[in-house]
Amino acid sequence: MDEIDKLSRLGEILHAQPVLTLFLVLGIGYLIGGIRIGSFSLGPVAGVLFAGLFLGHFDFRMSPGAQAVGFALFIFSVGYQAGPRFFDVLRTDGLKYFLLAIFIASTGFTLAVIAAQLLELAPGTSAGVLSGGLTSSPTLAAAQEAIRSGQISPPEGITADEMIGNVATGYAITYIFGLAGLIAIIKLLPQLLGIDLEKEARALEVSQESATAPQAANVSARIYRVTNAEIIKLPIAQIGVQYWDKASVVKVRRNGKILKPAPDDFLQLGDELLVLAPVEFYTGTIAKFGEEIAPETGTAQYTQTAQIVVINKQAVGKSIQELDIARKYGVLLTGISRMRIEVPRTADFNLRKGDILTVAGPHDNVDLLGEELGHVEREIAETDMVTFAFGIAFGVAIGMLAINVGQLTIGLGSAGGLLASGLAIGYLRSVYPVFGRLPDGARWILMEFGLLLFMAGVGLRAGGDIIETFASAGPVLILAGISVTLIPVLTGYYFGRKVLKIHPVLLLGGITGSMTSGASLSVVTKAANSSVPSLGYTGAYAFANVLLTIAGSIILLF
Repeated sequence: MDEIDKLSRLGEILHAQPVLTLFLVLGIGYLIGGIRIGSFSLGPVAGVLFAGLFLGHFDFRMSPGAQAVGFALFIFSVGYQAGPRFFDVLRTDGLKYFLLAIFIASTGFTLAVIAAQLLELAPGTSAGVLSGGLTSSPTLAAAQEAIRSGQISPPEGITADEMIGNVATGYAITYIFGLAGLIAIIKLLPQLLGIDLEKEARALEVSQESATAPQAANVSARIYRVTNAEIIKLPIAQIGVQYWDKASVVKVRRNGKILKPAPDDFLQLGDELLVLAPVEFYTGTIAKFGEEIAPETGTAQYTQTAQIVVINKQAVGKSIQELDIARKYGVLLTGISRMRIEVPRTADFNLRKGDILTVAGPHDNVDLLGEELGHVEREIAETDMVTFAFGIAFGVAIGMLAINVGQLTIGLGSAGGLLASGLAIGYLRSVYPVFGRLPDGARWILMEFGLLLFMAGVGLRAGGDIIETFASAGPVLILAGISVTLIPVLTGYYFGRKVLKIHPVLLLGGITGSMTSGASLSVVTKAANSSVPSLGYTGAYAFANVLLTIAGSIILLF
């Protein structure tokens, strides 16, 4: 009896403290999402969903206002992140990935609508099947908000709250196979087709020498004195071919002066080499030249780290080889990210607007490179809260605008308005870098926290009737979800290869991007033993988020 009283008392406390309940759901969800079975893990989104379902079954709820705030943070951040790339990609070879994203979204959309009609699913369930089958949280968020805001009216005999519940339960039941099934098919598809991903990835990288070295944490500045008599017998050009890694910064100092030796010049004994490079370069290469010497002054001035955002039109489309960053600017390139995804740093990698280059080098040299490419961002933590706050307010406001055509109300809705506002501000930020600053860390926490806040509400809402729904329509929903997951992948691969002529390594990355699945991308990059698939992922991801957000509202009309 005492144990029952304790549990009852705990339940009363949790019901009386919604903030405590919410953060328990988030914390437990992260713990569940981090559990690994082999190489598979649910991830935080599924973990929070499960934690919410469990507590929701015991009649715990979350404030609709808190869920709405999470929705706004998430959708606006999705648009902000996609903004710099979305418009730029349309003008480049990203058109192929745009068409791939449209094909996969359209296929999933059509299948979900057909399943809803054939299987006589309850109103709103089709949106849940689409979002769960494609593992697309923006689709779920847009569908629920469209109903909640009144943009979509429920049919007779069902309330808006019940329809929102149908969306949530449809998503909850189909999401797990959507996640696990997508990972499985992405992993098995190359084997079924007889494709050696690692070999194909290497083939893509033929004649593409590595353009940089490991991350900035492994970079240091050192000075070496030339003492090896064999080295001075080789001309500078041959030394470059034989020893230089095409990324590290090496300067020659003789009698206190920095030289600019010609290709046919020779080093001399006693010359000093000022080197900015990864640690591996010192132990494997430069140590052959002579002995390391203690600098007369500190080397910290050579190892300042900064990020450069590619904005300038003349820089867009240039390759790493064309820029020749190490030679021209005396700066070490340590990383390139596109849409927050690390991409390969090969010599023929072409820059696009919004790409972020992480570099290390002297302050003035970094500034020179920044003038060439766009905008330099150093350790500045502040977010432009004015733009951020008014951006969300503006997105909600334009989402409220609508016109009536007969009985049909046409408008962007909250999801479309927030997405459009985020896209516009993200794009303007890439053009005017002093505007709308939202550092990576801040964007990540806002987007992640917003999504999980929203997902906690979904789980708590769906938990109340998840068992009843699963008992009555679970097998049918699972079947519908399986078709929405598998068929777009298989047909998308055929479309990408036969029609769009995309290389299989890039195509598999593009498919995972079209389904906004970072977990599946990690499977592809691991199988390929290369980061090349991430180029396909980033090409499709920006479009997929936008398309699937819009699809979440539209599918409720069918």
